[in-house]
Amino acid sequence: QDKGTKMTEFWLISAPGEKTCQQTWEKLHAATTKHNNLSTNSKFNIPDLKVGTLDVLVGLSDELAKLDAFVESVVKKVAQYMADVLEDSKDKVQENLLANGGKVLTQQWQAEHKFYSSSLDTVPFLLIFKGVNQIDNDLKARASAYNNLKGNLQNLERKNAGSLLTRSLADIVKKEDFVLDSEYLVTLLVIVPKLNYNDWVKQYETLAEMVVPRSSNVLFEDQDSYLCNVTLFRKAVDDFKHKAREYKFMVRDFQYNEEEMKADKEEMNRLSTDKKKQFGPLVRWLKVNFSEAFIAWIHVKALRVFVESVLRYGLPVNFQAMLLQPNKKTMKKLREVLYELYKHLDSSAAAIIDATMDIPGLNLSQQEYYPYVYYKIDCNLLEFK
Repeated sequence: QDKGTKMTEFWLISAPGEKTCQQTWEKLHAATTKHNNLSTNSKFNIPDLKVGTLDVLVGLSDELAKLDAFVESVVKKVAQYMADVLEDSKDKVQENLLANGGKVLTQQWQAEHKFYSSSLDTVPFLLIFKGVNQIDNDLKARASAYNNLKGNLQNLERKNAGSLLTRSLADIVKKEDFVLDSEYLVTLLVIVPKLNYNDWVKQYETLAEMVVPRSSNVLFEDQDSYLCNVTLFRKAVDDFKHKAREYKFMVRDFQYNEEEMKADKEEMNRLSTDKKKQFGPLVRWLKVNFSEAFIAWIHVKALRVFVESVLRYGLPVNFQAMLLQPNKKTMKKLREVLYELYKHLDSSAAAIIDATMDIPGLNLSQQEYYPYVYYKIDCNLLEFK
């Protein structure tokens, strides 16, 4: 895939062999390149598989449709989770997902022929299903562990952010801001709106009896408020809180506890380190398993093409499968060219569709219907903004 074009969709189609399958391929290639390269094409050779009875093929066709939907959903989930994990660098998603367009599809497929036994009845559906199901289950477990970690860390970070009325004050205050271990005296923390700060300076010493004069300092400020301390006798605290509220001074519930604050900080560091530790292996796992699931998906598509081609074009097995990457702007034209090329395959379709019409595909079942065997491999699903 060159950098200029985004991952897009591929059409996996098949047509009956003419005198030779090579001829079928040349005819298609000539037709699509004659009109300004409507698509980038490559042969998609499917190994000869032994064919059972018609009943078996019809059954396989249904099984494969279900398997296709399942594998596609897992491919999408892995891709989507990769985008979630890479958070700020969504643009890196593409390079971490195997995104090498048509070349990869065909190369991987050719390399994987060995995956098949030669009989269709024993084609390893179960193997594909088990393998992809395992990826699905592993993804759930890994995502759940990583999301937990991320969630806990975000909660702690949230506690250390936000307004002075709600945020944790542990990382703001220092030991020397408090009178500690005194039988009679206690230091309170008060949130004073900036607009009311002058009132605070004038009033705080007289809001209750027994406030220590000149014991208030500004310790911190955010956009709207100051955080101030004030020291007074313990028995005057309730009175002070009550009076402060009338002036819109908010006394925060806060006990200075060095042990607790240290534990919080350590927890935050631990979670942050854990998240960093898990990140690399998780991204690697996602890369490898995206590739695995994607290959499995292409296998299923190939099997569907094989089964569908035998059901449509009959025996002996004689068809050419081809992978097209349509040019985005000329998809409609490509459909027309393919229709002209293959409408003779299907007299009923030719009768139903008037050739001058735009051919959206007759909607027989969910699969769009064309006179040739057609499956879409939609890689747009794997794009993230």
